[in-house]
Amino acid sequence: MARTVAVLGEALVDIVVGGSAHAGGSPMNVAVGLARLGDPTVLHTRLGSDAHGDLLRAHLRTAGVELGADSVVDEPTWTATATLDAEGKAQYAFALGGAIAVPVLADLRLVHTGSIGALRAEEADAVRDAFHDADPGILRSFDPNIRADVMGPGAAARTRRLAAECHVVKLSDEDAAWLHPGEELDSVLAQLASLGVRFAVITRGGDGCVALVDGVRYARAARPVAVVDTIGAGDAFMSGLLHGLLRDSTDRLLVGGDALPAGAVEAALDTALASAAVTVSRAGANPPDSNELATLLG
Repeated sequence: MARTVAVLGEALVDIVVGGSAHAGGSPMNVAVGLARLGDPTVLHTRLGSDAHGDLLRAHLRTAGVELGADSVVDEPTWTATATLDAEGKAQYAFALGGAIAVPVLADLRLVHTGSIGALRAEEADAVRDAFHDADPGILRSFDPNIRADVMGPGAAARTRRLAAECHVVKLSDEDAAWLHPGEELDSVLAQLASLGVRFAVITRGGDGCVALVDGVRYARAARPVAVVDTIGAGDAFMSGLLHGLLRDSTDRLLVGGDALPAGAVEAALDTALASAAVTVSRAGANPPDSNELATLLG
């Protein structure tokens, strides 16, 4: 059985005007989180042969993430430049030239995608088609991580089309509110299930998460933790969730159409929440390694 995990989506450099630059991008954070937990991971993205690309390559190399073919181009690396107002709120200006090359999805155990690199018009059709045509034994996962001002018109419809190709979909409560204004979270989960999503989950920050898995509702509490910041918390939840599914071979039940025992679902959700708890306990998007996660899970 193939053990390789593929992640498809953006890696970019977050720049604060007058401050520092650091590695960013939701899919890249998920790839780093999975690799740190011991899951061999390849990231299909778009990096330039420039200083910003060097920063991202070093970050990925340290985590043990492999770069996919066609990920390096002779154009500028994507950036998100933040300007802070008097209250410390950020306004972002994105520089996202070109498009991410979407590979054929074969000889994998899991493929994950999300956010800008999955839902912009430039990539969305190719990503959706790749997921649709993926080998049937590959677990398919999606985190929209909505950035409406960058994704452009039609992002909600593109989100639904891609979700319909996936076994696992994770939303934040903010994503859910944007996609389905005014609706209860249980209603949003039910709508994901109606698209064919077997494992639908919505994160609720400090209130934990709710999930709908094969018609059964689950609610899990967040772990008590002193929060330093919440940067990368959702991405750490995602990588922890996927790791838990792979670790316990629950992914094979999902792709095979078999029933998921309640204990397996709860173990995956608790792994995700533990991963997020480690991340919020320290600065920046800094997911746990396997030892840190094992210590917290006991």
